[in-house]
Order: sequence, then structure tokens, then C-alpha cells
Amino acid sequence: MHEAWLPKEHPLHRPRHAKRQLTALLCALVFFTAPVISWVFGARPQPLENRPMAEFPSITDGWGFFTGLGPWATDHLPFRQQAIQSVDGVSRFVFQEPARLSEGSRSALARPGEQPELDENVFPPVIEGKDGWLFLGHDISYRCVPRMDLDRVIAGLRRWRDVVEASGRKFVLVIAPDKSTLYPEYLPDEYAGQECAGKAAEEFWRRVPEETGALDMRPLLRQVAERNQRPVYHDIDTHWTHDGGVAMTYLLAEQLHPGITRTWRLWPGRSYPHSADIPDLLGQDRTVQIDSYALAPDGGEDNTVSKPSDFHTPLHLESPAKPGMITGRVRMVGDSFTQFATPYLGAAFTDITVTHPNNPALDPQGTGQLLAEGETVVFELSERFVVGGRYAMLDTAVADEVGAVLAAHPVG
Repeated sequence: MHEAWLPKEHPLHRPRHAKRQLTALLCALVFFTAPVISWVFGARPQPLENRPMAEFPSITDGWGFFTGLGPWATDHLPFRQQAIQSVDGVSRFVFQEPARLSEGSRSALARPGEQPELDENVFPPVIEGKDGWLFLGHDISYRCVPRMDLDRVIAGLRRWRDVVEASGRKFVLVIAPDKSTLYPEYLPDEYAGQECAGKAAEEFWRRVPEETGALDMRPLLRQVAERNQRPVYHDIDTHWTHDGGVAMTYLLAEQLHPGITRTWRLWPGRSYPHSADIPDLLGQDRTVQIDSYALAPDGGEDNTVSKPSDFHTPLHLESPAKPGMITGRVRMVGDSFTQFATPYLGAAFTDITVTHPNNPALDPQGTGQLLAEGETVVFELSERFVVGGRYAMLDTAVADEVGAVLAAHPVG
């Protein structure tokens, strides 16, 4: 029997507080039904973060159904971007500081002698740096709150190299550095997670290239930036510019065929605006200017291709062979950094297919069959997702399952 139904004189009697409970229930009802109602009337939610929006929880999840409703409703609230923008605007106008859009974002800055309790919620989604630079908060939070320790990450990367090379294929691993790694001078003087992130990054770059054979792009990117006299990362976007995409393409080509880029001719291509990803997290709609290139591997006409893709559905690029091109079959696992390289990969490789790093864990058999089509397997992985152990494909069991497919279709 509920306590409210007991006689008032009973010692366990507790009133329902009907008005407050009714108000709370109505607020909850509005919160959880607003996404559905807005969808009926034509409003469509847009993702604001560099991740898929939360899916509606399954009734088969048990209690997880109820805990999953909150993230789903939050992601699918109508006018979420406008709300975030309004909150941030009021905070800046009234308090002269950006809104704290993540609970407890300051708590990661412990007072002397204190040991903070770290979880992802203590870090802000955006770090506002110097000279207007914006950094993705995950650059820091993933280093400080990893899902896998570095030993396990390294073991996963080494297992991938082992299973690919055991099948007779060449394996190339590239790590795309975080913007905060390449341009720490634009970070604020103090920010949440500064100490733990710095230690994690130092250990990562000390161990991973040496112990996994990963190509460290940091020196090359700094050379490109110095030569072109401009940063190779956008100030308000988390990705590198097309300068970075071109640099990775040259690096991969030289790894597979040393000296082949001697005939390549590169010149400025078209410029166009691109929606920056980090301001979205502040409810802002801002763009960066994209300066692309034209690339002719044989020194003749432009051979670049334009096929935008997020690689969740594998992207296949195929071109007739010309002098200066890589002619072997290449299969690649690459994330959003590779998006800024696809025009040049398509120009320089006669047969290359790119799939997203989520796909090996989601579909090991399908990914294995895709990679088995290639003579060379290339991985481009982002520093923050590797150092934070955020790729499910880093589990050695995933590499083993894909590797079994590769072993069944050896090369050579």
C-alpha cells in the first residue's frame, strides 16, 4: 500500500504533495513528448556534436530503457541549437563569460591538495582558446578519462598490424594529431584537465609510434605550416585543412612507392565556405573558408575527385591509371580527417575504398571482406579516439575476427 493511502494518523503516512508532483509530472511529460510532437509538425532535430544523436532506447533494455530516455530526449529537443545559443549569449552579456554547458566543468581544476573525481561530465564540450581559437573538449576529456589504458590500445594496434601482414598485405597506420597537440600555444593558460591531458599526450606520442609503427605526422604538418605560412588546422574547426589532407596523401604515396611523388604537380583549387563543427556545440552557425587544391600525379591535368562522404557507407574511388599514380588495390579505414584528403586520394590512387573506424566492430565479416579486396590496408585514426580508447575496433577480438577473413583470402 502506498504511504499516501494510509490514515493520516498512521506513523508511515506521507502525503503525495499533489501540486508539486503534478507539476513535475507535467514537466517530464513535456520534456519527453516534445521531440515526438515537434516531429509530427515537421521539425527535424540536427546533430550539434561530433557524434551520432542518441537513439530511442529499446524496451528490451530493461531499466536501461528509462535511463536512455534522457539522452534521447535531450538530443531530439526542438530548437536545441537556438536554446544553446540563447544560454551562451545571456551568460556572455550578463557575466562576461561563456556558458558552462557541461555540469561541473570547473571541478576538474582541483584546488591544491585535492584529488578531483574525473568523469566526462566535468569537462566542457568546447575550450575557448587565445585569439578566438576553439578546441573540441574531447581533445582533453578523452585523454583524462580513457576507456582503455594505453597498454591495451597499443596491443590492439599491434594485433591489427599482425593480422593484416600475416595475410600477405602491407599495413600502414597514420595517426592524425589533435589540434590541441599541434597548436598548444592557442590553448588558454588554464583549463580543465590540463595536467592529466598533458601527461597522457606525452606518453602517447612517446610510445605509440615506436611500439606500433604508426606514422607520426606532427613534423610533416609543422613543415607544411611553415612553408605555407598558415596553420594546417582551422581556428574554429577541429580538423586539419586541405593542407593536412594533401600532406597525408603525399606521405601515404611515398610509403607505398618511394619517389613516386616527384612527378606530382599541385596548385590552388577552388575556395568555398564550410560549416565549422565546434561552434555548433555553442549553438552558433559559423563557417571556415576551405582552400582546396588541384593535383596532377603525372604533372598534367587536375585528377582530383569530389565525392563527400562520412565513410559509414564505404566510399570507393577508382580512376584510370596514369604515370605517378599508385596502381595497387588499397583499402582504408579512415575517419573525418580523411574527408579532407579524399580529393587527393582519388587523384593519386587508381583503386581505393575508405570505410569508417566504427564499421570493423559493427560488421567484422563485412569489413573483413572489404579489406580482403585490397593488397594494402591503410588506417588513419584520430589521436583523441586512440589515446582515449574510444574506437571499439581497438579490441583485439575485433582484429582477430576481421583477421580470420583476411587469412582466408591471403595475398601473394
